[in-house]
Amino acid sequence: MRILGKSKILKVKKKNIGNKKLCKAIDELISDLEGFEPDKQNIYNIRKDADCVHNDGFYFFDINIHRTLVMIEIDENGEATIIWVGTHKEYETTFKNNKNTIEKWLRSNDYIE
Repeated sequence: MRILGKSKILKVKKKNIGNKKLCKAIDELISDLEGFEPDKQNIYNIRKDADCVHNDGFYFFDINIHRTLVMIEIDENGEATIIWVGTHKEYETTFKNNKNTIEKWLRSNDYIE
């Protein structure tokens, strides 16, 4: 699978270069996504931390080591787009732990109609 917007998560890695566990977890997420075949596999079998937050293929992945959350859109063409990365606190501030708020955010940022 091709990953678009990888620079967003690599920025977190660079900022936390001394945190070996976080850097390893980010590398594992990238590797898991690059090897993921949506037509043959289920994302929940590849990543136990996947949480579908919208039926159009939007998922949050929780890098629990650092309480970092990553929102990724996975499409049927084999592309994953990283659209949001932040701490758990930033997630709570932005999305209020609420799928309706997530949907409004996706709509206001032109990810869905």
